[in-house]
Amino acid sequence: MRSPRSYDDPCGIARALDRIGERWALLVVRELLLGPRRFTDLRAGLPAASPNVLSQRLRELEDSGVVHRRTLPPPGAANVYELTPWGKELEPVILALARWGSRALPLPRGDLSTSALVIALETTFDPDAAGVSRGRFALVLDGEPFCVEVARRRVAIARGPCSEPDAAITADSRSLRAVVFGGRDLRHVRREGDLAIDGDEALAARLLASFPRPAPAPSD
Repeated sequence: MRSPRSYDDPCGIARALDRIGERWALLVVRELLLGPRRFTDLRAGLPAASPNVLSQRLRELEDSGVVHRRTLPPPGAANVYELTPWGKELEPVILALARWGSRALPLPRGDLSTSALVIALETTFDPDAAGVSRGRFALVLDGEPFCVEVARRRVAIARGPCSEPDAAITADSRSLRAVVFGGRDLRHVRREGDLAIDGDEALAARLLASFPRPAPAPSD
């Protein structure tokens, strides 16, 4: 792909940036990592991006072969955007960037989108932090269902319902983030009704304690 803003450099890094280097492009990819999204979903996840800019980025990502648009079958019949197979290959790149960037200070005050919070969980999971070696959890976050599976010292999170979970956790993104990364007391949050746990409560609590905040990057 060549564009007026192309680096015109044969290096693979430059050729990648020709496709995903524009402002908001990688964050659009972030929002699509967990599955297809409608335009309204993308707007909700990227509220600081204007509709015109978001539409332009989606067109550019489609032209680049990173994103595909399709229409859901009835009764949905809505247009959704999703990553192409080539676009899905960006997942390890996005996760590595998330790990690297999570150490940067200062921390912006904005909220995390649902997708961004799920990715933060994936990139900060530490099986030794609270001793969770295995488990299956239903997570309903801002009304969206996710399935969290821990096995072989790794965590995998997928958008969608979870069959036969050991525990179910229901919360909004802000409350979950406050518990996981903000040090807010889980018992207090549950008493206030901002987070609910069904099933194995002790295992769910250990899961929520398995995401330590990364150490800040050196300042010099």
